[in-house]
Amino acid sequence: MTFALTDILAGLGTGLALIAAIGTQNAMLLRAGIRRDNVLWLVLVCAVSDILLIAAGVGGMGALVQAAPQLIVGVKWIGAIFLFCYGFLSLKKGLLGGGETLAPAQAEGVEESAPAAAKGLSHRARLIMTMMALTWLNPHVYLDTLVFLGSAAAAHGDGRWAFGAGAMLASVLWFTAVGFGARLLAPVFARPVTWRVLDTFVGLLMLFLGFRLLTG
Repeated sequence: MTFALTDILAGLGTGLALIAAIGTQNAMLLRAGIRRDNVLWLVLVCAVSDILLIAAGVGGMGALVQAAPQLIVGVKWIGAIFLFCYGFLSLKKGLLGGGETLAPAQAEGVEESAPAAAKGLSHRARLIMTMMALTWLNPHVYLDTLVFLGSAAAAHGDGRWAFGAGAMLASVLWFTAVGFGARLLAPVFARPVTWRVLDTFVGLLMLFLGFRLLTG
């Protein structure tokens, strides 16, 4: 097992490129960060979840590639279709509106996203359960970590675990920055136009990555 710096940096860059797309998980963490509401617990939920999923993707996908490399063709098409769909949806939100927002009323309403069955739990428990649901019930996270990152790591051969370590580091850095740095971004992300610009950029990036996946 070779832990080359280039493999770690490749994993770090790939992980940041994937995780930077704003969705419901990051939006909730941003809102909690603005309010400084159990930020450490939510960052831990996001980071530990990603570490477990990335480890499963790197380990399982690496073995699968060695046993049946022809399956990569199917994985490539699945990944490309996901990226194209995600890209078009992000572009739609960016150009037509209707995406995420951090208006003051929503920033104060984090608790409203908790499941009705959890109303008897403590505030912290409701937040943690909601974040776990946003993380583990999102099919995109499995495509990102088990399929896309797993296959990308397998391409690094003996350095795949170094690649995976870089991707794990990306998750820890990203969620820590979002959670604890959100308060500084509140004035910017309180404007819906900021989200539209970001959604447009993310959409174009996803379309580009999908094209590269099919032609690479």
